[in-house]
Amino acid sequence: MTEKCKKIALVTGGSRGIGRAIVERFLQEGMVVIACGRSDRPDDLDTAVDWYSVDVANRAAVEGLRDTITTQYGALHVLVNNAGVQIEKTVVDSTDDDWELLMGVNAKGVFYCCRAFIPLMAKAKGASIINIGSISGRAADPQMALYNASKAFVHGLTRSIAVDHGKQGIRCNAICPGWVLTGLADVAFALAGDPESAKKDALARHYIGRFGQPSDIANMALWLASDDAGYATGQMFTIDGGLTAASPVNPTLF
Repeated sequence: MTEKCKKIALVTGGSRGIGRAIVERFLQEGMVVIACGRSDRPDDLDTAVDWYSVDVANRAAVEGLRDTITTQYGALHVLVNNAGVQIEKTVVDSTDDDWELLMGVNAKGVFYCCRAFIPLMAKAKGASIINIGSISGRAADPQMALYNASKAFVHGLTRSIAVDHGKQGIRCNAICPGWVLTGLADVAFALAGDPESAKKDALARHYIGRFGQPSDIANMALWLASDDAGYATGQMFTIDGGLTAASPVNPTLF
């Protein structure tokens, strides 16, 4: 964006990590920012942010948030579906409770928010839905069966929304982050027998020479939220420092 704007944006999972970075980047651009999460309002969250404690896996809670935003703001221009959880298990090891938790947030939560807010966004005559997918939805990470599947669902839903609702002026895209230094990345490295060696090996596969920062994803989200991205819809934008660009058979790594 080249100009300050007064678009109204909702960011789910906005308390920390990528979601928090998006909240802060949108604020810098002059947006009106609403954020939600399962926790109470973070103590260090900018006072300009309107915070709601909402579990996106709860349909009634999402619809209540929609009603509140409709009453208080009357419009929504940008929806960022960022809320997500991660469980490190194979299919065999995953329990029904694991399924309900992870699919509840990562899949149903995105579905509930899109279903609830698309009618309101259609009134904006130009709106953007930004779903946070993952490279794990493109290629499977070991011992993360349900997470991988949930992100593949997000990618498929993104394309469907772009096709079904484009004529209503709604664009829908997904950002597919690679290794971004958040709490989820720390948990993934901890699964390795030698976490430090695993981290060193992973870094060597990032051809830009570093891991991602939440701000890298926030900058992409800002572009997708802007009118500059007006012709972009139905796409999965991989932001991974070149990790998935190279063949896995790379002699320089051995």
